[in-house]
Amino acid sequence: MSEVLSQNEIDELLTALNTGEVDVKEIEEEQNEKKVRKYDFKRPDKFAKEQLRTLENIHDNYSRLLNNFLSGYLRTFTEVEVLSTQSLIFNEFSNSVSNPAILGIVKLEPLEGEIIIELSSDIVFKIIERVLGGSEKDSSNPVSRTLTEIEISLLKSFLKKFLKLMKDSWESIIELNPKLINIETNSQFAQIASPTESIALITLNLKINNSEGMMNICLPHKVIEPILPNLSSKMWFSDISKKPITEEQKGQVIKQLAKTNLSVKAVIGGTNISVKELLNIRKGDVLVLDRKADQEIDIYVDDELKFKGIPGKNKNKVAVKIKGIYQKGDAYNG
Repeated sequence: MSEVLSQNEIDELLTALNTGEVDVKEIEEEQNEKKVRKYDFKRPDKFAKEQLRTLENIHDNYSRLLNNFLSGYLRTFTEVEVLSTQSLIFNEFSNSVSNPAILGIVKLEPLEGEIIIELSSDIVFKIIERVLGGSEKDSSNPVSRTLTEIEISLLKSFLKKFLKLMKDSWESIIELNPKLINIETNSQFAQIASPTESIALITLNLKINNSEGMMNICLPHKVIEPILPNLSSKMWFSDISKKPITEEQKGQVIKQLAKTNLSVKAVIGGTNISVKELLNIRKGDVLVLDRKADQEIDIYVDDELKFKGIPGKNKNKVAVKIKGIYQKGDAYNG
């Protein structure tokens, strides 16, 4: 009997119970029998469901960090999300990789062994195109070729930035120091585990404008085995809630905010005129403003009043000298 019954099957079962064709005691005895689950010893399941869920939580955090980085680094629309987290054997992953491939071999120090980060060629070439100043228009033809030496050098550069974000997403579990060992374009040269070794495969979907591609993170069991006891939801959420924001993290946020462009304007004064007067304005006409020459003027940052200042000149250029910070509740000079 299937675990989920259709409405017709439920009706038939109720009818059989009412007519006595099915005995309730027989159903209870069947439920009390020991359930036997098939187990394939060629594919040992070494990851518990809770551990896979914790890995998914870690990479949910990683996807957010990666999305923020890519949107600023490429200066375009990006979207990163975790599609799946599953337990496989290494041979299944290796056979699914098409050639030419783009595989980053990474060592997660202080853990022993290596992991693989696989990136789809469409996403890699899109990132390289944007880094080299390409337009935001998407190419209609997918690219399927090996990387040039210059492209490999660029790929190594931003993969190292990817790994720095990975370090941040794992910090509640372990302090990692990921290092990029090499980039392989043939899966046969990326045999980091035995064919029957269990792996946790995390699949992320990367979207840059209208281009989409996958990013697979292959974590062999032997690599993360020492920290498997820490991969529990209880530890994950408790560490997140208790961990304070460090001064370094604050500094990074301030550093990123410092690069943000804001519009600043100084309003000398205002006046009211009719549409007829506006249409008749000519060069040399004088408009009488609602402020005196010695009065402070308003300085706006992104249309929000922030400072008070006085107009003047600096090296024969019109300038404004800030006299103070505007506080809400201050008297309006106008």
